[in-house]
Amino acid sequence: MRKALVVGIDEYPGGAKLKGCVNDAMEVAGLLDTNADGSPNFDVMVSNNVKTRSVLKSLVLDLFKGDDEISLFYFSGHGYVTDIGGYIVTPDFSRHDEGISMDEILSVASLSAARHKIVILDCCHAGAMGATTIPGNSAAFLKEGVIILASSRSTELSVEASGQGVFTSLLIDALKGGAADIGGEVTPGNIYSYIDKALGGWKQRPVFKANIVRTISLRKVKPLVALSELRKLTEYFQHADSEYPLDPSYEYTAEAPDTDNINTFKILRRMQLIGLVEPVGEEYMYWAAINKKSCRLTSMGTYYWKLLTDKRI
Repeated sequence: MRKALVVGIDEYPGGAKLKGCVNDAMEVAGLLDTNADGSPNFDVMVSNNVKTRSVLKSLVLDLFKGDDEISLFYFSGHGYVTDIGGYIVTPDFSRHDEGISMDEILSVASLSAARHKIVILDCCHAGAMGATTIPGNSAAFLKEGVIILASSRSTELSVEASGQGVFTSLLIDALKGGAADIGGEVTPGNIYSYIDKALGGWKQRPVFKANIVRTISLRKVKPLVALSELRKLTEYFQHADSEYPLDPSYEYTAEAPDTDNINTFKILRRMQLIGLVEPVGEEYMYWAAINKKSCRLTSMGTYYWKLLTDKRI
């Protein structure tokens, strides 16, 4: 089974109230619940505006007590850091008792019998999870199967913009397909890469820590290039260093377009979008066709061409 606990907390006392955490949590929960084709994905439990540390701790303990394929915890709310470590903050916080220790959550996850344990934090100082703050602190050690995806480094704040966490808005885009691989699988590593690139010059930097032995998928979306189309690589390119000749008949705006060539060109352009092929001698595929140039495999395209040739796909 794949289980997920999703928590967003807006209702903090006084001036600590937040605006977008519950909405973020609900959108993340909806995406984790099903794959893009509507098939079931995670068994999601949503618990927003949890009022006390003890209640949230019990939910976390319940999440990680099983031997599931994946146990995933997502939290959006306040985070805090002291000289002895980071905390996710609950509304009943007080001085010297800010919430649940990130080290404690990591220890619970590490001791879980679940095959994969994933913690996604969108809170200030989220990168403190898994960071060594005290010499000999074993909680900072990631046991096999543990993955941490944090919205910011331990010294940084996590930004809200337009009523939504900047990190979670990108996480949502990634789960919708922005971070999908060639087969339509959205993996934690690809999510981190997508968010890291998208943040660009922001001072807030995401953190990714993992100890995994195999890649896992958090959601499946429709791939840009279907497997049936991907297999055409060996049809279009007889050898890894072959070039596929183009001419104006491949472009529907030309004077004498060819229907079969146009359909082939659509596939080639989709292959270009995911980095499998590139035009030769032109910047765009359109001009490669109009000017009777060609296209060729990229290094990634060559990799998949070899997998297809060896019948590994």
